[in-house]
Amino acid sequence: MPLSPDQIAEISAARAQESATLRPTVAELEAMLFTAIPVLDHGFVRVIDYMGNDAAIVQAARVSYGRGTKKVSEDRGLIRYLMRHRHSTPFEMCEIKFHVKLPIFVARQWIRHRTANVNEISARYSILDKEYYIPAPEQLAAQAVNNRQGRGAVLEGAEAAQVLAMLRADAEACYAHYEEMLNEGEAGAPKDPARDGLARELARMNLTLNTYTQWYWKIDLHNLMHFLSLRADAHAQYEIRVYAEEMLKVLAAWVPATYEAFRDYRLGGASFSAKDLDVVKALIAGKPVAQEESGLSKREWAELMDRLGRC
Repeated sequence: MPLSPDQIAEISAARAQESATLRPTVAELEAMLFTAIPVLDHGFVRVIDYMGNDAAIVQAARVSYGRGTKKVSEDRGLIRYLMRHRHSTPFEMCEIKFHVKLPIFVARQWIRHRTANVNEISARYSILDKEYYIPAPEQLAAQAVNNRQGRGAVLEGAEAAQVLAMLRADAEACYAHYEEMLNEGEAGAPKDPARDGLARELARMNLTLNTYTQWYWKIDLHNLMHFLSLRADAHAQYEIRVYAEEMLKVLAAWVPATYEAFRDYRLGGASFSAKDLDVVKALIAGKPVAQEESGLSKREWAELMDRLGRC
């Protein structure tokens, strides 16, 4: 279950409260506030708070005291201009705060994005729940031959069953030892009065990387879009990509004009180097171009041909 009874009660209480405000709000995002969106087998992402909207971006760009331009079409055009020309500062005026529950190994990837404010649950203070990520069978894949950080063919049959059994057995055994070292009387086991439990800050080192952790993650819109452009990409690891895909839906509800521009210019767009452009111009002119004379390496050439759909 992705949410504990206490968390469900907390969410219900938060959603039952209403506050009058003079700040701009977004009805579509208000409807999503506090609600947990399930991800993976025990994870979730939910919006806790936000500041700003599409109009706030326009207002910041024009440095005005009013709403900005009066026509929605003009606001949309300005946002697209800002996105197209990578004027990032106006997008930094909007912020959003998420509560995320995710496996530790995903968190270690996620934390590499150092432009957010993060507060993670402390296993020095709290006892982590007995929840760990077990991949769905279709996500069990062999190491890719040509990509050191990618996946190859999906494992099948007895080999897949053996891997799943080992993952479960290792996680179960490590958590059982974690509880035993703590001597907290968890999971129905009575506390042994004859011995002291190991300090929580030491016992936690025995947990597997697929154990779930939680954090609050606050970030501005510009850096959120950078995170999503990398982690919602088809080449990103599946376990972090599914979180990014759900957050894209949040982005679309929160700032629809910005999401549209982001989708067109970043998610669906491509960048070209100076040498790439020389090749593209030659191809448009109908001139034959070979990799050897292009000034591009074999990898650069292959990537360019992939972007142009000429594989």
